[in-house]
Amino acid sequence: MTRRFTGRHMLAIMLGFFGVIVAVNLSMATVAARTFGGKVVENSYVAGQQFNGWLAEARAQERLGWSTPIGLDAERRVTLMAATTAGALDGAQVAAVARHPLGRAPDVTLAFRADGPGRYVSTGSLPAGRWQVQLEVRRGSDVKRQIDILS
Repeated sequence: MTRRFTGRHMLAIMLGFFGVIVAVNLSMATVAARTFGGKVVENSYVAGQQFNGWLAEARAQERLGWSTPIGLDAERRVTLMAATTAGALDGAQVAAVARHPLGRAPDVTLAFRADGPGRYVSTGSLPAGRWQVQLEVRRGSDVKRQIDILS
């Protein structure tokens, strides 16, 4: 025995179809709003005016020829191997701020100590998770800034 397809059947199908679409859109919008880390710059107009200065700083930093790869040791301390084209970069002052990419954990300020030729190790460790590390290496008037992601 077959049943006839009526307008009620079509109404139920349409309500179910669009109900699923609305539910998915609402849940995706909720997740997106709860995980947004915030604004990138305070004032985009002012940031645009400073852009050429930032490019000049980047070119000066590239001319230094410093290599500053970072990583994590077994105790989750940040390690830095700093080198110039002439060899190890000794006598530098190193500082960093680690930020959680989604802003769910407070910022961690890191101080560094020398641990061999061109090797620097943070005095504190990072909690488990993924961190955006903003590093500044300074020797005299020369400065190198970089941002890396550590997990």
